Amino acid sequence: MRTFLTFRWLGLLAAAIALAVGMVFLGVWQLSRYEVRDSINGRIDAGAAGATAALDEVLPAPTGPAGQAGPLPADEAQWRRIEVTGEYAQQHEVLVRNRTVGGRVGYEIVTPLVLSDGTAVLVDRGWIPPDPAGLTKPPVVPAPPSGRVTIIGRVHLTESGAQAPEQINGHPEVRRIGVTQIATLVPHPVWGAYLLAVDGTPGSTNATVGVQRENSWQNAAYVAQWWLFAALTLFGYFYLLRKEIIAARAPAAEPANEAERARVG
Repeated sequence: MRTFLTFRWLGLLAAAIALAVGMVFLGVWQLSRYEVRDSINGRIDAGAAGATAALDEVLPAPTGPAGQAGPLPADEAQWRRIEVTGEYAQQHEVLVRNRTVGGRVGYEIVTPLVLSDGTAVLVDRGWIPPDPAGLTKPPVVPAPPSGRVTIIGRVHLTESGAQAPEQINGHPEVRRIGVTQIATLVPHPVWGAYLLAVDGTPGSTNATVGVQRENSWQNAAYVAQWWLFAALTLFGYFYLLRKEIIAARAPAAEPANEAERARVG
């Protein structure tokens, strides 16, 4: 017990407890990240399994003037499959640069679809490769079908870090898809989320943008890792303390052993 009460071992105990508590909190944080990502995957699966809905059944309608995005939808709206009819307005199209598909960097095409009520919804028509001469040249952008078309797409919310479009090689371009920012180029009230066109949708490219599932199990592994480290930290402290106590007791038995050897001799 005197060994345990020394300044050295009490300091080591305090350090071990502090480290273990920190690791437990890191595990709790990773658990919260797992729950968020698992919830997103759940919405992706529910959207794929659910029935196709009308746009106004899932998203709040825009109520502002032309060039302004409508209200943000609830998180539960993301990944829902939407069927909507309208006409593509290619003249207000925006390219999204530095998008990778199959290891190749290219562009995604975001085109407004103008509905019969005069509002517009942004549609990500898919990925296209860059010009063979490189990204410094404008890509060949396939035109959407003319006239009224009915498309199916998945609801997607504005990406983080979105900025206003800038003119590059004769096209408005962005790095992140922001509905509010792109809406300023569209002479219609714009719905508050955009649609990812699914395969076979009129106007979509041969490389539609797939749904990226969240790697939630990585966070689950981190939870187990941090909590295991916390347990090992405390175990290691008491293991070393036990060895110290055993070592401290060992010399006390030595005189008795010497006396016994003397009697035998």
